Amino acid sequence: MKEIPFSSFYQAYQKKEIHVLDVREQAEYHALHLEGVTLLPLSELLDCYTELDKAQPYYVICRSGKRSARACQFLEEQGYDVTNVQGGMNALED
Repeated sequence: MKEIPFSSFYQAYQKKEIHVLDVREQAEYHALHLEGVTLLPLSELLDCYTELDKAQPYYVICRSGKRSARACQFLEEQGYDVTNVQGGMNALED
């Protein structure tokens, strides 16, 4: 699975060069989130992942990097180009 440190991810995010999936739950997202990202909670991933564009690479983020790693593993198995953001949103607060 491809991974990227939060600092490198955030630089690309600020340049608006990437597509980001946030796999946290709705309440977590509303408490703190990055503008312009797509919310797709891990709990809904199985039902909604086919709506994603397989031709588009995605960076996947959660709170700490664990749920996003699970999401990346699943999405990779389905043929998607995904990269896990290490440290997740916790790294933004550091």
